[in-house]
Amino acid sequence: MSWKDLPSRELLLRGNASCAGCGSTLALRWVLKVLGEKIVLIIPAGCGGVYQGIFPQSSINVMTINSSFGSQASLMSGLRAAFDVKDREGTIVCWAGDGATADIGLNALSSAAERNEDLIYLCYDNEAYMNTGVQRSSLTPLGAKTTTTPKGKVEFKKNMPLIMADHEIPYVATVSVGYPDDFTKKLEKAKEMEGFRYIHILSPCPPGWEYESDKTVEVSRLAVKSGAWPLYEVEGGITGGKLEINRAGGDVSLKEYLDSQGRFEGLSNEKIKRFEKQVQDQLEYLKLLENRHAGD
Repeated sequence: MSWKDLPSRELLLRGNASCAGCGSTLALRWVLKVLGEKIVLIIPAGCGGVYQGIFPQSSINVMTINSSFGSQASLMSGLRAAFDVKDREGTIVCWAGDGATADIGLNALSSAAERNEDLIYLCYDNEAYMNTGVQRSSLTPLGAKTTTTPKGKVEFKKNMPLIMADHEIPYVATVSVGYPDDFTKKLEKAKEMEGFRYIHILSPCPPGWEYESDKTVEVSRLAVKSGAWPLYEVEGGITGGKLEINRAGGDVSLKEYLDSQGRFEGLSNEKIKRFEKQVQDQLEYLKLLENRHAGD
């Protein structure tokens, strides 16, 4: 299904408290349209908890439960068990940021994935703790300025999608709000599967990344076209499963992507070269994994 054929009804209501040009609210609109009304949405502390609204009001027109920072995967597992005992239908979905996913909630997330719980976990990755003032997370990329890395982060971004794929779960995918057809296709695929499904969403943030709010889709596309954010999916895990690259750079230089955002302003040539090498090494590794099953 093309994103243009999605239902017209909006389950994320207008007038919410998100920032102008927010990548994650654009992504959530599509998520709700694809997954539908019969879901329970778990939202830990973060940007999603803000634009969801303050009780008893809400901008999200599906059953929504807030969790503490880091316990969202445990809450999902408990709900899954309760649904199974009560023989109740419904898809349990998590909507969590990069800090809640890769840092504070990694313990419970890894445990739920290891048990292959029947859940869908969605990480909207804006590459820092945006809700609390743009502090670095382990998913902040090399060289990006935040309030806690004012001279630019010195470590590489954690490769969270491949970490999850190494749990040998049924499905892992990366998506971008710049490519809605790829996004909705992967959501539909995850919807039809059972077991633990993980989708990692690049979610540009105008105030945190320092670009004009009408450039979110453009910046998202540059990330993919430069290879900084390859689009791929893994079915059946890294060891015995199959990885397919959907789109992975080669259209624009990495520098063009970096220059589109103020957070990389003044990045040294040395760090740019390190970043370029990381991008190239990651693409080569993904191609190596993909080619293992080229003859199947």
